[in-house]
Amino acid sequence: MSAQPVPSGPREGLANAPARVHFSAKHRPLWFVLSSIALLLPCYWQPRIEAGDLSSHLYNAWLAGLIQSGRTPGVQIIHQNTNVLFDLLLRALFVSIGPAWAQRISVSLCVLVFVWGAFAFVSAVSGRAAWQLLPCLAMLAYGWVYHMGFFNFYLALGLCFWAMALLRQPTVPRLAAAIAIFAAAYTAHALPVLWSLALLAYSWTARRLSDRARLGLAAGCILLLGAAHIVLRRTLVSQWSIIQFTSSTGADQLQVFDGKYGLAMAALMLIWATCLADLLHQRAARTIPLHWCVLTAAGILILPSTIFIPGFRHSLVYIAERMSLALGVCVCVLLGSIALRPVQRYALAVVALVFFGYLFRDERRLNLFEDRIDTAVAQLRAGERVVSPILDSDLRANALTHMVDRACVGRCYSYANYEPSTAQFRIRALAPNPFVVADYSDSWDLQNGKYVVQPADLPIYELVVAQSGEVTTQLLKSGAASGTTEWHVLQNRREP
Repeated sequence: MSAQPVPSGPREGLANAPARVHFSAKHRPLWFVLSSIALLLPCYWQPRIEAGDLSSHLYNAWLAGLIQSGRTPGVQIIHQNTNVLFDLLLRALFVSIGPAWAQRISVSLCVLVFVWGAFAFVSAVSGRAAWQLLPCLAMLAYGWVYHMGFFNFYLALGLCFWAMALLRQPTVPRLAAAIAIFAAAYTAHALPVLWSLALLAYSWTARRLSDRARLGLAAGCILLLGAAHIVLRRTLVSQWSIIQFTSSTGADQLQVFDGKYGLAMAALMLIWATCLADLLHQRAARTIPLHWCVLTAAGILILPSTIFIPGFRHSLVYIAERMSLALGVCVCVLLGSIALRPVQRYALAVVALVFFGYLFRDERRLNLFEDRIDTAVAQLRAGERVVSPILDSDLRANALTHMVDRACVGRCYSYANYEPSTAQFRIRALAPNPFVVADYSDSWDLQNGKYVVQPADLPIYELVVAQSGEVTTQLLKSGAASGTTEWHVLQNRREP
């Protein structure tokens, strides 16, 4: 049965979408339970979750305990209002159930918040339960942002979807709940909250205008984005990159590790294109969701993806790549108002199977390599300093960078861990100390083989990879430059 086109009119918008579906847990509870179990399989199908910064977050959750016991002079816990929610959750679980389960449970909660928040948002705006798009939402959920381990951003975005879904039909209780959820999302990351409020403001304004006036409003917003680009480039240290064109599709979330993921990305874009063609043919493309997609893509394309914000020691990076996840969900909102043809549903299912098959294979190889890092770190005496300048230029999300952080939990100090030196996280290195470098440039150089070892750094060990694939430790000397090892973990099958 095909969906009836939703007319575009002056009352169209987030707060006035057709009230034809309910997306609470009471609606088809068995489907929600079974779907949730399936959605969480990638969090449990390997010995470890391979998600970049997750290992760094876990290491700093352990380091927080040392700080609270007074054993790390020069490193402190600082109160801050944003970029902390996931870390607080992880730390609480770390204390109660230990590191292994703490990371699994915290990531599982983030996935459920994100997927069902996106599902609720798509359902609320499109006016129909978004089951047909659940494979697409699942792929987005386990895409590039997830595998980079940006879980504060990821959690904030999921919470924002819930808040915007609540505002589909704003009442006083819904408005109060949405404000509370936005406040919680802000403690995780400010960027999704700012984006969500911008969508709400656009929706509130646009639904009071005719279609022609909406076009003028959208054009004016794009001009404002261009002006913002100029202001940011002239007032702050920032960087724009040509690769932002790829992020402006939203489908680049499927480009996780190496080149083969480009096939899944291209297939998803093709499916989206056929669905959009059907949408336009049926004249079911509702103006405001379409404008959300266009404006979000324009922001990704126009605004700098790297901005140095005063007060921090490190730039806010990967803005475009992060926001492409929000764009991907917006595309699902746009396509959710039509019934997909069987061939489109089957194609989405096939792409999802291929994508998750890639992830299973690659995460298995990453786990095997992390076994070698664990073995090497376990040979060191307790409390030693260790760095891991092992690089893989094939990976878009370099999963090797922070493996040493997780290996050091409870054993040693990951001396180059970047979080305390950036002033962006609650764990801060306020002065030179024997536990972690206090200057971010030193952290970067240690991870990339450009650091000259100082007497105060000694003793310090470096992880290296032999041609056989074995990972060993090497004691660095004062005055010597650190080095790097290149290892293509997904192509190299040699075992030590």
